[in-house]
Amino acid sequence: MPSLGADMDAGTLVEWLKQPGDTVAKGDVVAVVETQKGAIEVESFLSGTVERLLIAPGTQVPVGTPLATIRTDDEAPGAARGMAPPAMPVPTVIPPLPRTQPAGPPALATERIRMRASPAARKLASERGIDLTSIAGTGPDGAVVLRDVERAAQVSPVPAPVPLVPEPAAIRRGFDSSEMRKAIAAAMSRSKREIPHYYLAHTFDFTPAGAWLQRLNAARPPAERVLPAALLVKSVAMALKSYPEFNGAYTAEGFRPSTAIHVGTAIAIRGGGLVAPAIHDADSKSVDETMATLRDLVARTRSGRLRSSEIFDPTITISSLGDRGVDGMLAVIYPPQVAIIAFGTPALRPWVVGAGIIPRTLITATLAADHRVSDGHRGALLLLEVERLLQQPEAL
Repeated sequence: MPSLGADMDAGTLVEWLKQPGDTVAKGDVVAVVETQKGAIEVESFLSGTVERLLIAPGTQVPVGTPLATIRTDDEAPGAARGMAPPAMPVPTVIPPLPRTQPAGPPALATERIRMRASPAARKLASERGIDLTSIAGTGPDGAVVLRDVERAAQVSPVPAPVPLVPEPAAIRRGFDSSEMRKAIAAAMSRSKREIPHYYLAHTFDFTPAGAWLQRLNAARPPAERVLPAALLVKSVAMALKSYPEFNGAYTAEGFRPSTAIHVGTAIAIRGGGLVAPAIHDADSKSVDETMATLRDLVARTRSGRLRSSEIFDPTITISSLGDRGVDGMLAVIYPPQVAIIAFGTPALRPWVVGAGIIPRTLITATLAADHRVSDGHRGALLLLEVERLLQQPEAL
């Protein structure tokens, strides 16, 4: 069971997507796990053949517990490696799941587990007693989204009949905003308790970046336009190349800098709460590639289809208030990261240029950093580097 954040102690295995005998490649999705932040697709970190499944669907499993064993191509049968740190105790092995599901009601229960639906859609369907399998989804990859459930509720307001075969009680259904708030509170309490935060704020001219975006987007349809968030991600990623002490994790052995730059981007979830999945190797992506990745992450976050690698490996987080109209924010570091940068809303303000005062679009960037790893001098240089990069957005 992978750790999907500092606030996670255990997860519930919802579904196996691979069976014994199946071949998997590194990065393949092998299972779906339910956490306080919703359903997460778990990827394999090995390539080989699935040998055994160790955990039955519906079981709550502590972080670090092996879920399955995978035999790599250079291993003999029976020498498979577990999908978890080998030092953890291995639970009692359950019989391999059948490769084909039996006919009748049990197959219905399995199909209900596999149904793609956004957290908001699951919640409303549960409240209205609507069977998600009876709804044709209009979201990404056919996922059922909130408007689909609302439409079904108007057409058939009478609660659907209770299934003949009850679903496993251990499998939690839908998005629970109160559970997510508990998870966020636990992580943030730990952060403020263990990490000596220091804060810096810097307001600078965003006009060059805004003007460049206007020119770039002028001939593009709305679906292909680049938003300011993509520029912010790219500028932070490039600045970290010069200031690596803000990119990494603080562990029991001390600070561990990361050679890769994976920028976690805070995304609000409809219904409350937020997650910050990673844009991997953000320094090597173009602005257009960054925007495409950001769109994909937002869509999959809101349809409940994030992958485990996107949750557990951000090396820094940024949060942007976008069009919320707030000048700035003081963010809290997400452990084990050592920094977070927050951006306020770009807004037109009076600004001194030369000997005159003219209207310019300004933005405020706020850095929260871990004083065990860096200090205000280096933090100030990092923010100034972000500003410098945004003055020449065409170079990003």
